[in-house]
Amino acid sequence: MEYLLDNYYVIIDNLLWINILLGVLLVFFERRNPTSTWLWLMVLTFLPGIGFILYLFLGQDLSKKKMFKSKEMQDDCFKSIAIEQKELIQSNDFFHKDPNFSRYDDLVKMFLMNSEAYFTQDNKVDIFFTGEEKFKALLESIEKAEKYIHIQYYIFKSDGIGSKVLEALTRKAREGVEVKLLVDGMGGRRLSKAALKPLRDAGGDVAIFFPPFVPHLSIRINYRNHRKICIFDGKEAYVGGFNVGDEYLGKSKKFGNWQDTHIRIMGSAVSSLQWRFYLDWRFASKTELKACQSYLPELEGSDNVGVQIVSSGPDSKWPSIKDGYLKMISDARDKVYIMTPYFIPDDSILEALRIAGLSGVDVRVMIPNKPDHPFVYWASLSYIGELLPAGVKFYTYEKGFLHSKVLISDDFISSVGTANLDIRSFQLNFEVNAFIYDESTNLKLAEKFLKDLSYCKEITQEVYDSRSTYVKIKESISRLLSPIL
Repeated sequence: MEYLLDNYYVIIDNLLWINILLGVLLVFFERRNPTSTWLWLMVLTFLPGIGFILYLFLGQDLSKKKMFKSKEMQDDCFKSIAIEQKELIQSNDFFHKDPNFSRYDDLVKMFLMNSEAYFTQDNKVDIFFTGEEKFKALLESIEKAEKYIHIQYYIFKSDGIGSKVLEALTRKAREGVEVKLLVDGMGGRRLSKAALKPLRDAGGDVAIFFPPFVPHLSIRINYRNHRKICIFDGKEAYVGGFNVGDEYLGKSKKFGNWQDTHIRIMGSAVSSLQWRFYLDWRFASKTELKACQSYLPELEGSDNVGVQIVSSGPDSKWPSIKDGYLKMISDARDKVYIMTPYFIPDDSILEALRIAGLSGVDVRVMIPNKPDHPFVYWASLSYIGELLPAGVKFYTYEKGFLHSKVLISDDFISSVGTANLDIRSFQLNFEVNAFIYDESTNLKLAEKFLKDLSYCKEITQEVYDSRSTYVKIKESISRLLSPIL
């Protein structure tokens, strides 16, 4: 303490120079969004020392290009298909199994252009709204697998359901099935080496995406792999909001009932999810796999659901999933229904929702009443205040925690996946969504949305205006922090 007092001015001086250096790096080297840059400059200016620590946890971006250089490398598995589809759509020669598909040629083309997400028309889609349904189906799929099982989750815990999944994977590995488990370094920090040892001993492979430098402690909050993908023999695949943990079965005292949405796909779109896993595994494991074609069997689905698997992340040239959300909202004629645990839209999404509301489109947004991140919740309320006067309706889900990432537009197009409607999902996390072109799937999702409204409270203009001064202060502070939440 005496040393600190004697050298007080020296320490302060050094902190100021560190802040100046970081400010220069932010402005001239990182090329961030101007709003985010100004926010970090304010944090560094008014919180010397503390601001530097916050930047290490939340802001550092300088090594992004270097980190993801190898991740950007693409093989030619799907590029030729994407190019061919673009040419067919441009020449009006693309065959549509369902006439309704043609209305969305521009959306299909956009995904082909910004993420090489080729369009498939032969899929069958099953929807799961509860953890019981989803994990029952998942364990059955594990048991049926004969050649390979590829599983990727953001959060994977070694609790009740996590242990069941690991035990099932270990049994299949002993049978000679290729088992690969990919877990994010932050989301999987509670998954111990001891829990993974039986799987590894049985011949299964485990990779950690951006593992922490110190066990159970990760300082890199950005660039997390938020994807949830499971593929079995290249024939069926799962994607959606559920991670692996007992809370997703509604067993958390804090959150109670867990409301989420997950889908199972059978058909040609499975190959797109397999390709996504292939790239993520190669990056995380630092190992080359067999030729990607060996994981992509020739499939011809038995149904006619159209699906595009769209990925985005810090390594993407374009924010493809956000572009899809924006296009779906802008093109809607009748309705837009959104379920999201975090509502922190950027300016483009905010304007699209405002214009849709003012145009008479029935825009409804459902968010949780039990926030798991308080700052995000209060920031969400500030954005709600901007959209209520435009006719956009907001509801808080009161029957537990809402974790679904669903967007429904009119009667034919819908999206289910891992991306929240927030800036973090649009810019900082690795995400994957299924954009589904199908009237029946759209109807099931819309019916579920309308049913869940009976468990909601509407945030009317009157309710919003009656909030306390304390809530308004928390909103204002959280709104300022929203670009980095």
